[in-house]
Amino acid sequence: MSTVRHFTSMDDLTSEETVGLLRLAQRLKAEWNLGIRRKPLESQTLAMIFEKPSLRTRMTFEVGMEQLGGHAVYLAPSDIQIGKRESVADVARNLSRWAQGIMARTFSHETVVRLAETATIPVINALSDYEHPCQALAFGQLVLDRRQELEGARVAFVGDGNNVVHSLMLLCAKTGMRFALACPKGYEPDAKLVERCHALGLRCSLVHDPVEAVSDADFIYTDVWASMGQEAEREKRKRDFAGFQVNESLLAHAPAHALVTHCLPAHRGEEITDGVMDGPQCAAFDEAENRLHVQKAVLLYLMNHEPLAG
Repeated sequence: MSTVRHFTSMDDLTSEETVGLLRLAQRLKAEWNLGIRRKPLESQTLAMIFEKPSLRTRMTFEVGMEQLGGHAVYLAPSDIQIGKRESVADVARNLSRWAQGIMARTFSHETVVRLAETATIPVINALSDYEHPCQALAFGQLVLDRRQELEGARVAFVGDGNNVVHSLMLLCAKTGMRFALACPKGYEPDAKLVERCHALGLRCSLVHDPVEAVSDADFIYTDVWASMGQEAEREKRKRDFAGFQVNESLLAHAPAHALVTHCLPAHRGEEITDGVMDGPQCAAFDEAENRLHVQKAVLLYLMNHEPLAG
């Protein structure tokens, strides 16, 4: 019997698996665009636990399961009240009897970890307060689509050292990309995760000047200044991040070929301007499209033991 694999963190994957999943995602995308249809997850069900709402996560996982021949069941916050109405462990035990995979979009990263500790089926982190590994993979596919290789790509993130940053740093560490973060003082990423990335060989710089971060960037990334659950900090964060907007002035300091992306949804006029979001350098919607294909690759790898090519 095969060992159950989970995807709770980018660090659950080896470097070889990371690249293999991205190559598989590219192949799945190409096949779909060519009209090739195969149903390897026929009769399989993905249970989708949502503590936070989402356009991209729900749509791409449901569509992905349908395209692969399977079925997805949406479980709203009121359906489970995970950890309140029923323990996380008991939810995992129940879902393991009915489904072949669990996707969880939660506030606490510990919830995803505890699901994986108890479930006898694969658990996928579709966002927690500590990581967003599916988003990082979608960005990795964007890099491959545009550069045909990952090694040496220069990534600059402007904004909060948040869950997306954590997963992007691990992605870069696993694939040889260079990473720079420009954030206000006090908004740096978790020190233990930075230490882990250094141990993996990540070439990175953590600075407090956006111009310095983007000066040699191939890709410029940003995210909202206040995520779901941080609404009480919104006004303070708007003041603290006032000089960290990705706008036309900042792009003038970056290489002309640099692409801008965002994990979405964007708060236009805050972390990014309309001109940049709607401009020719924006690749955020290409990355959003890739969520569908990288998640299909993850589903196939975990639920169908799909082989990965290097």
